[in-house]
Amino acid sequence: MTHADMLEAWCAHLSQGRRRSPHTVRAYSAAAKRLLASGDFASWSDVARLGTGDLRAQLAARRAEGLANTSAARELSALKGFIAFARTQDGDPGAKAPHLRGPRIKKGLPRPVTPDDAVNLADEVDAQASDAWIGARDRAVLLLLYGAGLRIAEALSLTAGDAPLGERLTVTGKGGKQRVVPILPIVGAAVDEYVARCPWPLLPKEPLFLGAKGGALSQNMVQKAVARARLALGLPATATPHALRHSFATHLLGAGADLRSLQELLGHASLGSTQIYTRVDAATLLDSYRNAHPRERGE
Repeated sequence: MTHADMLEAWCAHLSQGRRRSPHTVRAYSAAAKRLLASGDFASWSDVARLGTGDLRAQLAARRAEGLANTSAARELSALKGFIAFARTQDGDPGAKAPHLRGPRIKKGLPRPVTPDDAVNLADEVDAQASDAWIGARDRAVLLLLYGAGLRIAEALSLTAGDAPLGERLTVTGKGGKQRVVPILPIVGAAVDEYVARCPWPLLPKEPLFLGAKGGALSQNMVQKAVARARLALGLPATATPHALRHSFATHLLGAGADLRSLQELLGHASLGSTQIYTRVDAATLLDSYRNAHPRERGE
């Protein structure tokens, strides 16, 4: 059996059997492809025999390439799934993947998640969902928080009539105050994918994001999905849905956005609420200085 045959079967299992989204299939397929390229795998049996030590060695090689902790945790999740699938293909349907804990994240002061971590978190929520449409839904919600700076309540208050989102979206925030936010293509595409997969009728004046039984999606369900995903990725407890909105603001400020523009994008009533991000950004800059400066590293 060729590697191409294995990857085709793995992708079919993810997309058809598990109904995972295209981006999850691509990420998990890439991890499996890297594993297959690292050794002599001529059959499912060869993959099925891999154990904890093999997984650890594969992750070590990836870490040597500069893979961050959270990305390494996601790679581990993909490889475990691939090995479990290989064991099923090899005739052991009840087999589980080798046990190996993901990398630990150094704890410290609360910080915004990195851009990669934000996307990984959205993708992991999608990958862990019990159904493909639920994964697409939660991914779309999280990308609205990180990609457009929405509060979770604002995202969940959108109606089906708001979709497709287009390049700009009018959001109603606290106190009924409205603002217009730009919508990135990746955010719009995520919402479109959810709409296409949702099994429930989406009525123009009814909530856009629905729960498993067809009612309005609750904040609690999103928070629980994020909690499971951040555990799998090794992210700290501070990586909450609301932290994605903070990350949106911090990253924009770091990229040169002015406070007034940021205030408008976030829907803050006062500039003082927005100024907190100058302190967060300064703290991030200080961390970078300490990590880079030879004297600070004791060299």
